Amino acid sequence: MRIRAVTREELPLLAALERAAGAPFAEIGMPEIAEDEPPTLPELARYLDEGTALVALDDLGAPVGYLLAEPVDGALHIEQVSVHPGHARRRIGRALINHLAAGTDAPALTLTTFADVPWNAPYYARCGFRPLAEGELTPGLREIRRQEAAHGLDRWPRLCMRKELG
Repeated sequence: MRIRAVTREELPLLAALERAAGAPFAEIGMPEIAEDEPPTLPELARYLDEGTALVALDDLGAPVGYLLAEPVDGALHIEQVSVHPGHARRRIGRALINHLAAGTDAPALTLTTFADVPWNAPYYARCGFRPLAEGELTPGLREIRRQEAAHGLDRWPRLCMRKELG
């Protein structure tokens, strides 16, 4: 498996990957998440221009996972980590996170996630992230959580997590 920056030509492939990665949410009673539309091409392109967009490729060069991140309040915030379910449990998500961490001088990585989904908060805890208490949230993280709530994601328990680097 190789990890590298996403190319503009690959952006449409990420939408299909995101749909596949979201499908398992339907199996745990979260069909709204499974049916949620992936980011648009302009939204994905913004990460190429202003943030970070990484892709994990299989041995044939096909994308099997991706990660989107951007600076938020001095940390590098992971907006999305998605791995195709056919490639799950192969440490691809962890490899993407580790690649991001190795390539930044930010002091920490942050993310928001579902608290009770096994491949969300419990997984990120195994990757070295810790839940943030409400008083530890930065203004940028509060704004991200506000946008998530407006999108209806607070229907299920969510939390912010942080991993110190270096």
